[in-house]
Amino acid sequence: MLEIKNIHKTFNAGTVNEKHALNGLSLTLNDGDFCTVIGGNGAGKSTMLNAVAGVWPVDSGSISIDGIDLTHMPEHKRAKYIGRVFQDPMMGTAATMQIEENLALAARRGKLRTLRPGITKAERESYIEALKILDLGLEDRLTSRVGLLSGGQRQALTLLMATLQKPHLLLLDEHTAALDPKTAAKVLDATERIVSKDHLTTLMITHNMKDAIAHGNRLIMMYEGHIVIDVSGEEKKKLTVPQLLELFSKVSGSDEADDKLLLS
Repeated sequence: MLEIKNIHKTFNAGTVNEKHALNGLSLTLNDGDFCTVIGGNGAGKSTMLNAVAGVWPVDSGSISIDGIDLTHMPEHKRAKYIGRVFQDPMMGTAATMQIEENLALAARRGKLRTLRPGITKAERESYIEALKILDLGLEDRLTSRVGLLSGGQRQALTLLMATLQKPHLLLLDEHTAALDPKTAAKVLDATERIVSKDHLTTLMITHNMKDAIAHGNRLIMMYEGHIVIDVSGEEKKKLTVPQLLELFSKVSGSDEADDKLLLS
């Protein structure tokens, strides 16, 4: 479903601030893979997600989704294939609009706009059913303005909006990092339910190694712009945080794992 081949990305090339963010990164995700991504600050995690999303072009290499070459496709055209949730809960929703209006915008993404009435009864009923999966009671607050919701509720709504059209690929960029632990756990549970229900191919960046082990069927760790650990299936399920840190030290040749990786 996602194929990244030998991509490189350098920022501020030729200056004293030159930074090689991605160094020959390659990654293939199969249809339905839920892959968690961990690594220290500056490992290249967000750079990889931004490269896939088209926020900036890569220097070399290729990126394709479902056999479609996206390498030179602008960001707005990639939105047809990609759903994305950012770290900031305020980024994915329109605060002055109602919950049902936000969902209507998400449902109409990429479709021809007409002059027909705004939200039909059938659409409203489908939004109620969709909101139930979040288990936050939002299905009873369709006409509430999104700006009145808590950060966790807004992030859960953003997640639902990003997946309403069932994207080819879902990108989650530390989407629970700004939430308190209890709320983060609720959003992660909702993420699991949505990804599982719709069989979504997903890349989720997290700084929480316990969450990285507990969620998804595959885990990769990045270091200096490339992947140093890639585990899946039963091997991933049996991992512990100390084992993961030890594995990182071995494959990276670094004993700085505790300093490089943020454990929460």
